[in-house]
Amino acid sequence: MSEQAAEVSNPYGGSNTAGPKRVRTRHFQIAKDNGVKITGLTSYDQLTARIFDEAGIDFLLVGDSAGNTVLGYDTTLPVTVDELIPLTRAVASAAKRALVVADMPFGSYEVNPEEALHTAIRFMKETGAHAVKLEGGERSAQQIRRIVQAGIPVMAHIGFTPQSEHGLGGHMIQGRGAGADQLLADALAVQDAGAFAVVLEMVPAAAAAAVTAALTIPTIGVGAGPDVDGQLLVWTDFAGMGEGRVPKFVRQYANVRQVLLDAVTEFRGDVDSGAYPAAEHSYE
Repeated sequence: MSEQAAEVSNPYGGSNTAGPKRVRTRHFQIAKDNGVKITGLTSYDQLTARIFDEAGIDFLLVGDSAGNTVLGYDTTLPVTVDELIPLTRAVASAAKRALVVADMPFGSYEVNPEEALHTAIRFMKETGAHAVKLEGGERSAQQIRRIVQAGIPVMAHIGFTPQSEHGLGGHMIQGRGAGADQLLADALAVQDAGAFAVVLEMVPAAAAAAVTAALTIPTIGVGAGPDVDGQLLVWTDFAGMGEGRVPKFVRQYANVRQVLLDAVTEFRGDVDSGAYPAAEHSYE
């Protein structure tokens, strides 16, 4: 089988004997062209990165969602480049196969394309990431184009963009009614600017399907229905680590929070009762 034919049937990985093959941006395009779904999860540390990588997840996003899941902020807006760089470095050091994407936080690219390029260069030089992600469609097209011209792959993000939640009036579904035209315009703008893929967040399934059909680059859905080229979730949502309301589009595949809570409660009880440490846990 030729290398090209092998990539069509298995666009992301090498043979079982050869070990994992690094996912590249070109594999995303091969996947879209051949109807192979793309999978992505957020990751913020080397432990989860190793697990997700071993499971065959195609890309790991070190998202500014770390503001909510790691740093304890109410929104993603306070997150800084300096806070995300060590998290991205940890994920990139652990992932042997997955493409690692660094999220560019609010305030690090909006002023002009040169500022955006400076931020992207920092992530690439200081973390080992393979690509960056930034929010915005038409309004961010110049920034995307400048970064891509410098040889840095860009994943775009349109629809509901969390960094703009105040301007959007809160966590509101985007792309409904006349908004579908703007969603498509944003998608075409980031494609024309050179993005290798685009995240569609919290948009109606029909609008996402229409955008996916219109684009030549892959679409990655976050609450965008099934008719996109791939799916991305925040790992703490899908693993049941959070508290409070779970977004409608999230399927919880585990309740890791309860497992940890039970384990910690048992540990505390064993220490209180003297059951731990037992003789087998002690040195002679």
